[in-house]
Amino acid sequence: MAEVVIDIAELGKIVPSGEGTLTILHEISFAVTSGEAVAIVGASGSGKSTLLGLMAGLDLPTSGSVRLGGQDLALLDEDARAGLRGRLLGFVFQSFQLLPALTALENTMLPLELAGRGDARATAEAMLARVGLAERLGHYPKHLSGGEQQRVALARAFAMSPQLLLADEPTGNLDATTGAQIIDLMFAMNSEAGTTLILVTHDEALANRCGRTLRLSGGRLEG
Repeated sequence: MAEVVIDIAELGKIVPSGEGTLTILHEISFAVTSGEAVAIVGASGSGKSTLLGLMAGLDLPTSGSVRLGGQDLALLDEDARAGLRGRLLGFVFQSFQLLPALTALENTMLPLELAGRGDARATAEAMLARVGLAERLGHYPKHLSGGEQQRVALARAFAMSPQLLLADEPTGNLDATTGAQIIDLMFAMNSEAGTTLILVTHDEALANRCGRTLRLSGGRLEG
């Protein structure tokens, strides 16, 4: 039986809105097992980004629970959640989230260095070579194209050998051709590493490349 990597149970999120409250997520429940590739699709405002933030422990639910690696995130303090993220999660964002003052190599090394890895440089160099940027190690984000910046983000995400990769609209800021190349690379690296993937997207063609699709509408899971 496959190991459950992340387990979402009766998850709800309510936020203040004007003089009242707004329910963003309604009793969301699902589990993702090791090696799965799962797409979460839905229109803008359906709650996809909120759900992703809760799965990562960047925010806490109003009700229900997120168990990552067997641990209930709501029972951990902020430092413990950050530590769990560092050990188990990799992230790829629509906006790349590279630090502008760091080179491609330094951006990729950063999580490894924060984890105290003595092989940070060698691992980062190998990952950047894997994504086709062996000749761009010393370049800063402003000197890289959007596709190259997302390749750095992929190298950084996979450098820590995460158990779970969370990808939030990874092609949202890229043209169609570049986006397709990035997705091919991401799925190839995911397969090589045996990583579990949760992909948030509004792109049905992209969702179809995953083994399972969850649909959010108005903060509820359909079906």
